[in-house]
Amino acid sequence: MTEMPEPLSVPVRTDPGTQAATRLMSSLVRIRAGGEHTAGAFALLDHQAERGYAAPQHVHEHEDETFFVLDGSVRFLVGDDDYTAGPGVVAVLPRGIPHSLVVTSPTARLLNLVTPAGFERFVLEAGTPLEAPAGAPPGIETLTALGARFGIEIIGPPPAP
Repeated sequence: MTEMPEPLSVPVRTDPGTQAATRLMSSLVRIRAGGEHTAGAFALLDHQAERGYAAPQHVHEHEDETFFVLDGSVRFLVGDDDYTAGPGVVAVLPRGIPHSLVVTSPTARLLNLVTPAGFERFVLEAGTPLEAPAGAPPGIETLTALGARFGIEIIGPPPAP
């Protein structure tokens, strides 16, 4: 039986001034709500990305991911499925199933609901703080080692746009 997180005991509100943000490759990722806000039940991430922003093919051990495409188009590879999603499309990516994505339009905006929370900590560690100078994105070796710490196995390169 899966252990359920403790229920929230007080209402929570976050705003842009209190939400963590990072640059992850060519994406601005804002953590709209993290595990510390939701008693670990979920995290809500907001990705603003440019064409070519991609996640390598990977498998989550602990989390399910749900993406809601707000703007632009994104190619998803999930198990044997390969499809492009536009505004209004919801893509549910269950844990244990290999998946990856790439932005195919000039820009895109995605909401990413991760259940349970935890993945947002990986994003913050892999990213570059907004106040830091922009640097080279982490290489596949760095992402693989970091992913292993968070129960994420990197199994292949990202797809092409």
